[in-house]
Amino acid sequence: MKPSRSNLPPLSCLLPFEAAARLESITKAAEELSLTQAAISKQIRVLEDNLGTPLFDRRNRAVYLTEEGRELRRIIRASLGDIAAACKNIRDRHSDNEIILRSQQCEAIYWLMPRLSKFYQEHPEIELRVSVSTRPISDASEDFDLALQSIDRNHGTAILVHHAEDEVFPVCSPGYLTSGAQSLSVDQLLDLRLLHHQTADQDWMTWDVWLSKLGIKPRVSRLDLVYDSYPMVVQAATEGHGIAVGWRRTCEHLLATGALIRPCADDVSLPDGLGLYAPNSNPPRPEVQVLLDWMIAELS
Repeated sequence: MKPSRSNLPPLSCLLPFEAAARLESITKAAEELSLTQAAISKQIRVLEDNLGTPLFDRRNRAVYLTEEGRELRRIIRASLGDIAAACKNIRDRHSDNEIILRSQQCEAIYWLMPRLSKFYQEHPEIELRVSVSTRPISDASEDFDLALQSIDRNHGTAILVHHAEDEVFPVCSPGYLTSGAQSLSVDQLLDLRLLHHQTADQDWMTWDVWLSKLGIKPRVSRLDLVYDSYPMVVQAATEGHGIAVGWRRTCEHLLATGALIRPCADDVSLPDGLGLYAPNSNPPRPEVQVLLDWMIAELS
């Protein structure tokens, strides 16, 4: 049901009321809005007459909100905040060179961040804003120009414009093993501490799924550790707490620097591991096309 306009007070009264309520002073509200005290007082009286109730208790040259005044202040403050946020999004959206790249948290931290300085050096004219989320694209509440996430996650109405392969394999700290990289069998891994990533919305490959794809029955150990954040899992692995499931795209920088190693040679291939998504089928702006081409090259 649409709100009746007849229920709305004179909108010109709302800003003077909000300022006086927030500052608890007619004088300060007048200074902030560049109006006279008389003008502020008049607007508040018009609002009170419209509502049929006092909004301020005026005592000793001070103003105090009544119960009705506090209720109205809360609603106006929230509404003005929503309006300000919407206006900011619209202004930002129409910034000529700004690009909003939405990315899964782990890919943003471990894959994108080590590469961003290269993009900035090559394209200093482009203003890139990275929006990081653990939620799938289908849950996005803000607009984006390009998005990076696993293909098997829900992407809603977004359009897949490029896909890249990935691999999943165990990773751990070099200090966790005494036998060196790729020296263990999968069966031997099961005798060690495994690090699990587990949340209510499970839409990624777990240890159980990884093992089952290799035809190995999962097992439960009291030694295992469970985290609700994948960056925590990666950090635990680098600190030598156990063995984690790692994605090549996520872990390749840590593998290259020696912070992590692969304790065994087995892996599960994901031909369609990561996807780049556009919000719609419209041709991208030239700046977005530059970013898209760069990311495709980096994913190759």
